[in-house]
Amino acid sequence: MIIRKTTIAAGITAALLAMAGCDGDDGDRGATGAQGPQGEQGQQGTPGTPGSQGPQGPAGENATDTNIVLSFMGRFETGQFDESAAEIVDFDPATDRAFVVNAQSGKVDVLNATDPAAPALISSLNVAADVAGAVEGIDTDDLGAANSVSVYDGFLAVAIEASPKTQPGYVAFYQTDGTFVTALQAGALPDMLTFTPDGSKVVVANEGEPNGDYSIDPEGTVTVIDVSGGITNVTAANVTQISLGTAALTGPVRISSKSASQGADLEPEYVVVSADSQTAYVMLQENNAVAEINLADNTVASITGLGFKDFSIPGNELDASNDDGAINIRNWPVFGVYMPDSAEIIEVAGKTYLLTANEGDGREYLTGAADEADCTAQGGFDFDDGDCFHYLDEVRIKDIEDDGATFSADLLARLPAGFDEDEQLGRLKVVANLGTTGACASLATTGLPEADCSYEGLYSYGARSFSIWDASTMQRVYDSGSDFEVITANRLGLFGFNASNDDNEGDDRSDDKGPEPEAIEVGVVAGKTYAFIGLERVGGVMVYNISNPESPRFVQYINPRDFTLADVEDDLDLVGDLGPESIKFVSAEDSPTSRPMLIVGNEVSGTTAFFDIEIVN
Repeated sequence: MIIRKTTIAAGITAALLAMAGCDGDDGDRGATGAQGPQGEQGQQGTPGTPGSQGPQGPAGENATDTNIVLSFMGRFETGQFDESAAEIVDFDPATDRAFVVNAQSGKVDVLNATDPAAPALISSLNVAADVAGAVEGIDTDDLGAANSVSVYDGFLAVAIEASPKTQPGYVAFYQTDGTFVTALQAGALPDMLTFTPDGSKVVVANEGEPNGDYSIDPEGTVTVIDVSGGITNVTAANVTQISLGTAALTGPVRISSKSASQGADLEPEYVVVSADSQTAYVMLQENNAVAEINLADNTVASITGLGFKDFSIPGNELDASNDDGAINIRNWPVFGVYMPDSAEIIEVAGKTYLLTANEGDGREYLTGAADEADCTAQGGFDFDDGDCFHYLDEVRIKDIEDDGATFSADLLARLPAGFDEDEQLGRLKVVANLGTTGACASLATTGLPEADCSYEGLYSYGARSFSIWDASTMQRVYDSGSDFEVITANRLGLFGFNASNDDNEGDDRSDDKGPEPEAIEVGVVAGKTYAFIGLERVGGVMVYNISNPESPRFVQYINPRDFTLADVEDDLDLVGDLGPESIKFVSAEDSPTSRPMLIVGNEVSGTTAFFDIEIVN
């Protein structure tokens, strides 16, 4: 409300005159008068000058959801069946060369991948001969299989084991043009190696497996080679051997009762390194654990057990029998021991995650023998068709009671009637020294149970899945559950489901480790992160979008294998790829086709396969 100044002035004058006419005490305050009428609204001011308009932003784009599709391009064939002729693969983008470990030959095949539809052999690096020529006092007879290869900035490192494998192996360095540089000693049975992301170090997982009669069991160790001063300048002074024998164990780390020590029993299998090159995560497969190595000072930060997968939970079903003539994927009251083979590492929103391919692996140590008497003389406990067993830690569920061991009342209450029949759980192989109570003295000698042993739980090998773990806590945030068996069952039917990698008999591996996830790789395509998992037995590659690590999404299963052939060895040139052992992702920027691609090494068929990755909307 706006009141004019003249009205206010008149009111004030009248009040002053009234007060002047009174000379006694002030009287009582009078009642408040009625409010006067609202005055007229004043004149509106002149509008201000408008500000200048800012520049127009770019036009928006409609959001497009992208996905990927893999398709087979071509393969290189060695023609060698079941000889590990194509195992670990890596790629050099500067030369468009693929490097493939031909394990038993002790060589690395160098392939021209300029045209992935028709890869061709350029040469083979004779690693055994090169190492023997560089290291005084050894010859090629002192060296065994090549096991791993890793490429970085014009150089490659190759791991090669000794013969016998219980002796220290070596790491050989080459230029990517094939020129040998040098060789340095690693630990016993160097099984896998990798350059750190910044190229400053090479980290080696030395498995340290026992010999055939378990009379020699070297320590499993980790070798770190500092190459920051240049690979051409590296010497033995740049090598650090890290022991795991005194590190504290957290959680259910599996240590066999036969082992001489913690260090001897721990068996490093695979290594991945964080993006900042400061931390290595080492898979201890048979121990179902992960070791964290601080690469700043080459110390063991932790060794953590991964726990177990409960196959009785909905979503975790499995087919447990290869003798039921059907696909029977269902829940069972047994556990899976993850026992990852290969692994990968990613960072999302500042968090580090580990991805594992949960293969599972039993311990089986044997020698050759002419007959049962020869086996006994060697100290073995069982003779089977030329094989003399000295230690075996896997047992079929139906054989537990046959060996004199028993099941606890609580376990029997959880198991269905007739569980030990071949069509149910009878043929499923479980870890003999897990879930036991009692003296179980024989577990420290043969590895198998006898009458002094009772089972409170049953633990099978592997988890038939891939998992994602929070690296800071080693807590699992995702597992693919029964996906691999359900998807392959729907895709292949009984004739291909859970087939092995050396025959086309469907359902053959259900009592073992099912599809047996072996290899895992990650790659970023069009801003999304994908996981590629190779299934060692049934074959093929599973593809998942893992951009959200706690909620991955299945994308594709591709398997260029012909399951209709009667004899895969006789038809090796027709069957396709058998036994994927490793996978290499090549980005579009590094690919000779200017599109992303995968390279897969298949150890049973001896083939190296190339897959195109197409981005689709």
